[in-house]
Amino acid sequence: MNKHIFTLFVLLTAHCLLSVAQTKSGLDPQRFITTVDGKETKLITLRNGDMEACITNYGARLVSLMVPDKEGKVEDVVLGFDDINAYRLKKQNFGSIVGRYIGRIKGAHFTLDGQEYQLQQTANGNISHGGQPGFSDRVWDIVFYNDSTLRLKYVSPDGENGFPGTLTTFVTYRLTHDLALTVNFEATTDKPTVVNLSNHAFFNISGDPSTPVTNQLLFVDSKYIATYDKEKNLDGNFMRVRNTPFDFRQMKQIGADIDIYDEQMSITRGYDHAFALRHAGKSSKPAAILYDEKSGRQLTVYTTEPAVQVYTANGLNGSMIGKGGIAYQKNAAICLETMHFSDSPNHPEFPSTVLRPGKPYKSHTTYQFSEHIEKKHNLLTSILIYGGAASLTGLGVVGIMSLMK
Repeated sequence: MNKHIFTLFVLLTAHCLLSVAQTKSGLDPQRFITTVDGKETKLITLRNGDMEACITNYGARLVSLMVPDKEGKVEDVVLGFDDINAYRLKKQNFGSIVGRYIGRIKGAHFTLDGQEYQLQQTANGNISHGGQPGFSDRVWDIVFYNDSTLRLKYVSPDGENGFPGTLTTFVTYRLTHDLALTVNFEATTDKPTVVNLSNHAFFNISGDPSTPVTNQLLFVDSKYIATYDKEKNLDGNFMRVRNTPFDFRQMKQIGADIDIYDEQMSITRGYDHAFALRHAGKSSKPAAILYDEKSGRQLTVYTTEPAVQVYTANGLNGSMIGKGGIAYQKNAAICLETMHFSDSPNHPEFPSTVLRPGKPYKSHTTYQFSEHIEKKHNLLTSILIYGGAASLTGLGVVGIMSLMK
């Protein structure tokens, strides 16, 4: 074979292999292979129709999610990094599974069945997101995967970061034919413990993370938010959203009221609050709807959880360089974290996060995409108008559960 023809053949072959290896989002799976704590990390690609999801077993993280817009253009709608080393070094929760307990537990302690448990202190005397290392820093075992489904497993030993009980956790990601990503959690324990798991995806459904999400429209099916004290710990109270910047009972721009002075907003410098869902536990009802007018993409969130934490990426400041070399600025994304309330172990009036042997933990969330806004959701948001006082304190279990209805 002619020398030049052979060289061209080799180059073309290498290009074809690289094209096969890379994903629709441009990720190279080879850049996600390393060893952490004696376990190999990988990047798994799921596809179903026009959707593609890339997930690494390091932290069970959603690395990319390709979704079509109204013109059929497929773009990545979640923030993240191009390689495994960036996830390990930059300590950001992009796309990760957070556990054992998402959010803060005040004082890094709780009492269960008369026994007090002292947890690892990671945030000014509290514990945040399950401690360090948390579930987002662990290599999960790959139990099963096919073209559209991935099942991962992590066994958290008794006493990890102070939490009691050996907790065996499964998370299953699945892409469905109707442009949805489902996330299912299952967990069992060998002694009483507390559990609060969630996926921490940073969404920018415009497909362009260099533009802020403040122009996107948001609806949250909630009349109340859980309020913070000045140290950003839940104080056990709930505040009505009516006549506050937190009122998303009708779709409005995320940035419409984000700069209005409000005591709660001043604590978090933007949205970072748990909204008590009106249809808690009913995954057939939309918990939140996000819409981007330019791309036509709509994201509807359904969940069995009692709350959704709305976080507008207030902590990003351009210093973090993400996929494609893009500097992630403040408000470059929005997180819609389906979960129980932070510090529930110290607030018996909150929905319980206690898990006991023989009673499996189960949680289900669906991120449903569509390529245009649906009129029925406009109708839904227009009729969900509530009245009432501006704040609510001192509710018991029955009272708090009733406000979610």
